Amino acid sequence: MSPGKPTILVTGGAGYIGSHTVLALKQAGYNVVILDNLVYGHRDLVERVLQVELIVGDTGDRALLDHLFKTHDIAAVMHFSAYAYVGESVTDPAKYYRNNVLGTFTLLEAMLTASVKKFVFSSTCATYGVPEFIPIPETHPQNPINPYGATKLMVERILADFDVAYGLQSVCFRYFNAAGANPSGLLGEDHNPETHLIPLVLMTALGKRESISIFGTDYPTPDGTCIRDYIHVNDLADAHILGLEYLLKGSDSEVFNLGNGSGFSVREVIAAAEQVTGLSIPVDERDRRPGDPPILIGTSEKARTILRWQPQYPFIKDIVAHAWQWHQQRHK
Repeated sequence: MSPGKPTILVTGGAGYIGSHTVLALKQAGYNVVILDNLVYGHRDLVERVLQVELIVGDTGDRALLDHLFKTHDIAAVMHFSAYAYVGESVTDPAKYYRNNVLGTFTLLEAMLTASVKKFVFSSTCATYGVPEFIPIPETHPQNPINPYGATKLMVERILADFDVAYGLQSVCFRYFNAAGANPSGLLGEDHNPETHLIPLVLMTALGKRESISIFGTDYPTPDGTCIRDYIHVNDLADAHILGLEYLLKGSDSEVFNLGNGSGFSVREVIAAAEQVTGLSIPVDERDRRPGDPPILIGTSEKARTILRWQPQYPFIKDIVAHAWQWHQQRHK
């Protein structure tokens, strides 16, 4: 335990964004306890790199949560432990409502019992659904088109009501496309199954896949492929520290987009990967997937203004280069 700064509970801290945020918390001088059921998290990452206390368990386990809050002096909770596969949420919505909504609800009730009233929530741009205009501000209507987005929106609504009724203050971060890896090479993106474009492109470069699929080449974009807003995972982690400190100062609950503010097409990502790796990456052009909007870009001006957040790695080449460093080590 380091003196001075309080202890933060990070649920899902053994996962991708959670682990990067735990490292950032440690570097900022906070004490950290991780709660992770290790369904998608990595124990070895916590033990080898993060070196903080890991409690293996589920946010739906009320007895475990009560014990955790009694035995640790927790000042705030950062909540990353959600299932996040959009396609799976459509075919198995029960899994998503049970974990993402009921698990979070159980955690919030345990927090209130323990008088812990600061909560940083990992939300998503999927709460917006198909954008009515670009770039997307926080005031954009929220009409999710899949159960994953619906579960995150439901938690946002619970948090708004809990603030009014119980004084539980929260910061909700609506992410766009988290990408990249810690520049140190110690942490990176390691999902199974992997569905994100940048790791799939790099796995193709490494020969772990035959080709990278482009779903749709006739969108109304400059090169015909979808454009997405990629945000470096370290920049996301930095925003979470700022959001935490905003709450610890006693500020009111707030919602922030976290994105780059500019978009990159599928072809631009592949071109950046070829430039970074020096390799030719085979492409498989396919039909559009249903439900893929041509362009998804958010504005993060609110986070920049209120939290003084400034992304350090806005360029796709840097994002890809850091991811490439990680994947080369990961797939040795």
